[in-house]
Amino acid sequence: MSDEKQTLDMIEQITRNDGTKYYEMANIVMNGRAEKAAELGLIKEVRILKLNIPHSSAVGVYEDYVNQNYTVPPMNLTEWVEYKKPEGKVRDAFNEILRANRIISKEDKEE
Repeated sequence: MSDEKQTLDMIEQITRNDGTKYYEMANIVMNGRAEKAAELGLIKEVRILKLNIPHSSAVGVYEDYVNQNYTVPPMNLTEWVEYKKPEGKVRDAFNEILRANRIISKEDKEE
């Protein structure tokens, strides 16, 4: 599974153990891993905010970045890896996805 190209089609809100929250793009397999991470206490909570999001060019940019830099966590999780969103093309694409799906407003940016 870890070498398979992942298609990202949902937006989640992850609550860290310290109570802070962030957004992430995922798919059903990755969401299952996040649910498992919550059960294990590696994160506090995961919520699906949007399902079946349109596959825009911005989604393609972020999806390529995730596939090149990360693998799907194994079922036997020992840590939760939060995907970095580097400044520039990747961060801009991610923010565009959040705005297009009405997760954040035009003025907001996910940090």
